[in-house]
Amino acid sequence: MTAITLNAPALFDLSDRTAIVTGAGSGIGQRIAVGLAQCGADVACLDVRTDAGLSDTVGLIEATGRRAIAIRVNVTDRASLVEAVERAEKDLGALGVAVNAAGIANANPAEEMSEEQFQTLMDVNLKGVFLSCQAEANAMLKHGRGSIINIASMSGVIVNRGLMQVHYNASKAAVIHLSKSMAMEWVERGIRVNSISPGYTATPMNTRPEMVHQTREFESQTPMRRMATVDEMVGPAVFLASEASSYCTGVDLLVDGGFCCW
Repeated sequence: MTAITLNAPALFDLSDRTAIVTGAGSGIGQRIAVGLAQCGADVACLDVRTDAGLSDTVGLIEATGRRAIAIRVNVTDRASLVEAVERAEKDLGALGVAVNAAGIANANPAEEMSEEQFQTLMDVNLKGVFLSCQAEANAMLKHGRGSIINIASMSGVIVNRGLMQVHYNASKAAVIHLSKSMAMEWVERGIRVNSISPGYTATPMNTRPEMVHQTREFESQTPMRRMATVDEMVGPAVFLASEASSYCTGVDLLVDGGFCCW
């Protein structure tokens, strides 16, 4: 019998890793930030929001026994992102993992959408991801290793029935291809870049009382007949952040309850 030398649980261990998570003040970003800490990482939590979201995330991470810092950053501001990466490395150590979850969503018929509405969303969802990756990769390239994970959406793969959001769909499709393109640029330099495309997820934005009828539509259209919980985004993120996915780069991981099969 061949001896088994691989310690499978250790593949998911993020001990002694420093991570950055953008959009860490709520929803998917917040839960992933805490999930990385639960697997051993120290986490720099970035967000533009001014409420208690970031401090809540830091508190949840510190409760796991890991270190965390909160940095208020607008992901459309390159200089601020560079400073945030520098602070994360100074306070927590060499950057090894980055999850870019900052994003916005809204809707309007294409023929009525203003240029400002289109451009504002593109600036956050696409330019913001690019600038975040650029700042993170410039640190990781110095260390010769790193894993970057961008939060896209199944809306970058399909067109959501009943939702008029051409700008959002286009931004998420671009994030998927941006991730693949950067993965190929950095593949020989130790950095892996992948994306996660969530389906309908029960974030605060999707569970507001006024969304109840639309939420029922989301659930009825999904083969699993329910929305994802934010907890269900942690496993995919930990997988792509860790050595468990050491041979994965340029992957878009659909986490959609089977939605894109229909």
